Amino acid sequence: MPSTRTGPLGIPITVHVAMGRYAGRYAMVEQLDRLGLLGADTTYIHCCYFSEHEWQRVQDTGGKISIAPQVELQMGHGWPPVNKSVQFGLRPSLSIDVVTTVPGDMFTQIRAAFGAERARVNAVAWEQNAPVPESMLTARQMLEMATLNGAYVAGVEDRTGSLTPGKKADVVVLDARSLNVVRVIDPVTAVTLCADVSNVETVIVDGVVRKRDGKLVGDIDRARSLVEASRDHLLDAAAKARAQA
Repeated sequence: MPSTRTGPLGIPITVHVAMGRYAGRYAMVEQLDRLGLLGADTTYIHCCYFSEHEWQRVQDTGGKISIAPQVELQMGHGWPPVNKSVQFGLRPSLSIDVVTTVPGDMFTQIRAAFGAERARVNAVAWEQNAPVPESMLTARQMLEMATLNGAYVAGVEDRTGSLTPGKKADVVVLDARSLNVVRVIDPVTAVTLCADVSNVETVIVDGVVRKRDGKLVGDIDRARSLVEASRDHLLDAAAKARAQA
């Protein structure tokens, strides 16, 4: 049965584990397990080099999985373990890791995970001269990872993640008239394989419009100035550190 253990503050815990061959050798989940620190309040990020036992222990203790595919591929963490997590009955979500290195949108993560996993499975099937398995990822699974599974892993599935009566009014409206998705046949496939941020026409968060007619609503100039001020501060601090070295 999943553990009901919660941390002393009663808040979720997130840990980055098994990213890269060297990190995988340390078997961090095995170590946490020996210390009795696995539980349903923990989300494990990456998980590219989990052992079979580690996957099983995460499943046994009710842990959650989040995969950051673009970073995993780009930084050499390993193949995004989408199918592996599904095989163990887990509901993986998609995450970004660091927006200083990869785009912070779900479209990028959907296609990075989808393309990487299907490429990996196809390569194995080719080497074995065998047909691809029926467990090959689908576009619908990827959309679920970016919506329903994201809400589940974040612990807010009862409030958001789907257009369901009683949940918060969180809605993203895509323009299906744009040339990159026009003449939509399968909406799910159009979203997961063709759409991008330019198609996002309207965003509503808990009933409040945050993007309208393709433009963000709010004090965008202030947000931009804060980011630029942060950049300048970090560059100045780095320059001072180099000067003192």
